[in-house]
Amino acid sequence: MRRFFSLLAFAASFATPGFADQGGLRKMLTGDDSRGWEAVGRLNIAGKNMCTGALIAPDLVLTAAHCVFNKHTGERVDDTAIEFLAGWRGGRASAYANVKRAVVHPSYEFSLKSEEIRVRHDLAVLQLTRPINKSSITPFQTDVRPRKGADIGIVSYAHDRAESPSIQESCNVLARQSGTLIMSCNVDYGSSGAPVFLMGEAGEVPRIVSVVSAMADVNGRKVALGMALEDPLAEILTELEATEGPFQRAKPVTRRLGLQGGVSRTGAKFLRP
Repeated sequence: MRRFFSLLAFAASFATPGFADQGGLRKMLTGDDSRGWEAVGRLNIAGKNMCTGALIAPDLVLTAAHCVFNKHTGERVDDTAIEFLAGWRGGRASAYANVKRAVVHPSYEFSLKSEEIRVRHDLAVLQLTRPINKSSITPFQTDVRPRKGADIGIVSYAHDRAESPSIQESCNVLARQSGTLIMSCNVDYGSSGAPVFLMGEAGEVPRIVSVVSAMADVNGRKVALGMALEDPLAEILTELEATEGPFQRAKPVTRRLGLQGGVSRTGAKFLRP
């Protein structure tokens, strides 16, 4: 609990006019808009909820751990009741597959209480019933945690844009603390699990450095929260491989290119997007 309130206080220190970048969000409505981003998809959770996920291998989807829990009861959702729709846009998917099993980070604990939301280990890998091997869909590589001030982007679905993904290419890392990233990105309900990309030089392929875990309302301004990806992901992949053999790793890419929150004494309000 002490660490949670420390994080709130740290986020609140950024609560000055103009600190959060809420602009630059655009919908990807056409094939040209979404080209190169087809490995991001919508997760339909037991026909009731949705999250966002991204392929990191032909048969592995990266998302937030809390997506595989019932937000009303706290129980795990049946893994096989989750469906991944790669590149979902305008009622069609570039490819789709059901989930065979979900591996949640061993240190993650789901809570129904908003004041106990944990970000650092809010990570899961979903193994699909079959690999998605399609030339137009290239799984993303991952990278180490970005530095403070790094330019990042998010591709996500949300409750008001559930039929096509949206991209924000111009937000940044405001702070890093105890394995948590505080980011000036625009997220909303449904964006949970959305990949956070390190946006490099023009033509470079973006790499995933986090996923969206929560959004915080800091004195009326929104930030997105995610985890430093490298260590938690390595632990999950080790567990997945140990329990069912090696997974199908992605080949290196050489091409160029609802839970209501409580308000703390710091003025920060945490929500699951």
